[in-house]
Amino acid sequence: MNNKTIIIVEDNDSLAEIYKTRLELIGYTVFLAYNGITALYFIQKEKPDLVLLDMMVPDIAGDQILAKMRSSDWGKDIPVYVISNLNESDAPAGLRDYGIVGYSVKSNLANDDIDKIVNNILS
Repeated sequence: MNNKTIIIVEDNDSLAEIYKTRLELIGYTVFLAYNGITALYFIQKEKPDLVLLDMMVPDIAGDQILAKMRSSDWGKDIPVYVISNLNESDAPAGLRDYGIVGYSVKSNLANDDIDKIVNNILS
């Protein structure tokens, strides 16, 4: 067990479950948030080692979640990796200014890519 915690912010239930299952199998503790309000609650409560963040989630959009994290003591240093259906050029401007550790388009990711991405960031 590596004792690292990940929060997945993703409104597609089945995709979130696939990511969660894969990451738990390799030893991570994973929380799922299907909307922005839940995401901010879990991020503040758990202070995870990594947030996998979708841009298009209900209640509070991903870029707003990121802005709120970066403007707070509890969220300013948490690594955030964006996984979105939007190409990065179509995503909200300034994401890189918030210090994200990477960006992937969902349709370009194979299931085992998520394992590699997370292991690269957290190892």
